[in-house]
Amino acid sequence: MATTASSSRSQTPVDPAQAEKPSPLQPDLEKDVESAGDLEKTPTNAETTVVDPVAKTITAPKLPETDLDRGIVGWDGQDDPAHPLNFPESRKWTLLALVSSVTFISPLASSMFSPALRSLMDDTGVTDQTLLSFSVSIYLLGYTFGPLLLAPLSEIYGRRIVLSSANWFFVVWQIGCALAPNVPALIVFRFFAGIGGSGCITLGAGIIADLFPVTRRGVATSIWSMGPLIGPIVGPITGGFVGESLGWRWVFWLLLITGGVLASLIELFNQETYAPVLVRRKTARLAKELGRSDLRSVYDPEGGISPSRILKLGLKRPLVLLFRSPIVLFLATYMSLDYGLLYLFFTTIPSVFEDQYGFSPGLTGLAYLGIGLGFFSNLVLQALTSDKVVMKLAARNAGKVEPEMRLPMLVFWASLLPISFFWYGWTTEKQVHWIVPIIGMVPFGVALMGVYMPIQIYTIDCYPAYAASANAALTASRSLVGALLPLAGPKMYETLGLGWGNSLLGFLALAFVPIAMLLTKFGKKIREKFPVNLEA
Repeated sequence: MATTASSSRSQTPVDPAQAEKPSPLQPDLEKDVESAGDLEKTPTNAETTVVDPVAKTITAPKLPETDLDRGIVGWDGQDDPAHPLNFPESRKWTLLALVSSVTFISPLASSMFSPALRSLMDDTGVTDQTLLSFSVSIYLLGYTFGPLLLAPLSEIYGRRIVLSSANWFFVVWQIGCALAPNVPALIVFRFFAGIGGSGCITLGAGIIADLFPVTRRGVATSIWSMGPLIGPIVGPITGGFVGESLGWRWVFWLLLITGGVLASLIELFNQETYAPVLVRRKTARLAKELGRSDLRSVYDPEGGISPSRILKLGLKRPLVLLFRSPIVLFLATYMSLDYGLLYLFFTTIPSVFEDQYGFSPGLTGLAYLGIGLGFFSNLVLQALTSDKVVMKLAARNAGKVEPEMRLPMLVFWASLLPISFFWYGWTTEKQVHWIVPIIGMVPFGVALMGVYMPIQIYTIDCYPAYAASANAALTASRSLVGALLPLAGPKMYETLGLGWGNSLLGFLALAFVPIAMLLTKFGKKIREKFPVNLEA
């Protein structure tokens, strides 16, 4: 079960000869038995992976092993093939590819409908711009509520069943959207589709923590992050052409087809990766085979825990992390502000390129390629360098890996982010050739990925046992801002114009830079000073 990370050390057998050296963060960590990426018993949940500064080899946290004499069921040795960390490489990357593919489709659905609004206006006669904008952004409100439920459920019942249920929930509601009789009905259906679509966004971080040790999460997270950041860029490109040629309803039929195919593939190839759930199933099997009623999972507290207690702890965990952990609150606030700026940016692109530059709805989608190019270029950079930087910094730190080693470039990327708002805003205000504002979006894409990726991996490294819940806190907060803040966009640009409107966003982005400085310089002290008990 997922709610037993606080069980006493005496319940888990540890071979003293194999005990790891104490971490400078937690002097008594050698007494803790932990499953890498699954079970952490320190207040901060930070992993204690050790990198040999000379040989650059990795000493992973020890897996808790079975001791039937004491009635404890764990893993059959450190190389137990049933543990997700020991899965064959082909299986790991297949599982990641499946989750990443759905993680691309779901965010794509958030923006794919936007260029088809003109078709919706013609079909329904609705001209209220706020209502039309809300029909797009309501999807992100689903992203706000879904993670708070799905993440803890995955840490109670396992990743597989929760991910599968969320995927099919997303697919089914595309039918409702495609057949919606009016705009209010469409808004309701889009909200439920967003709840289902949040499953892959929420659980991806947990699955990465399940499958990969800390020094390999950079590449894995880069692949998985393509969806949440590139999906909203590809969405308007495809949605523009589909809405223009086939009508707005076909946007949802297309999402139904692609989402259904991917959900079916996941049903065929996906498997459980959450260690506490796997050991719980193993415990039940051995109890039946051996006829023993005294067996318990190594992840369970002595004396057990009631199902109602498990559910209560699981459901409140994302909120506890968000409101009681200053480091998670800082991360969530910073990502939310940047995410809101992204969607405010999006609100101007259709009107600017259709009305000012004479683009068709289909061609308007191509204007998003500037941001997409920036995303992709930094994604490749992060994938190639993130893990290597951590290894290098760990070698300088007596071989100890710390989550803050993901953040050395955060201030640089945060400082780069405001450039695009001034560039794009004033070139469109002065009606400079259309290629110039599109190029001006590239620094924003580069910088946003540079901010998003380190924070995402940092969160996984800080709370590997509860990576899904920690990611849910980030996803819910940034999606709420991303859904509501763009509603102010039309009025702001109408009042200030493109030049000063975007300049205001640029100054706001510049004001966020101190948050990045705070995280980089004091992140470790904040994390250690304010530990969070996730089992109380």
